[in-house]
Amino acid sequence: MQLEIINNPDESQIVLYKVARVIYAETYPSSLPAVEAVASMIRNIMIKTERDLSDVISDETIFDSLNENSPRHKYVDVDIKNNRAFQMCLRVVERMVHGGLTDTCFGATRFHRANEMPEWATSRGYIADVDGLLFYL
Repeated sequence: MQLEIINNPDESQIVLYKVARVIYAETYPSSLPAVEAVASMIRNIMIKTERDLSDVISDETIFDSLNENSPRHKYVDVDIKNNRAFQMCLRVVERMVHGGLTDTCFGATRFHRANEMPEWATSRGYIADVDGLLFYL
């Protein structure tokens, strides 16, 4: 008897894992409030711009960890087995996708770390500070 590997055709699971990987990379070391805030921001972007989740989560202008030169890029390839922080990110993403996540970043659509100052943020005031992540409208 020969076994055949069957691939899961459910693309939505692939997207959920990709979102969780990016959120993990952006929030590492992950805290629940930071993970929820970034997931909320992703949802806000989707609503405001009418972009789908795959498109938003692939945007290198929003998520520095997607850039190969970023020091956070290595966290995108997190080993997901027995990684409790990644599992937390995945659970928050599932809540976000199913509408069960409160907007903890107050409508924000941009963010950066407190120890950075991107050019786009110099003329704006942030509306939320969640564990060292600053959120903007």
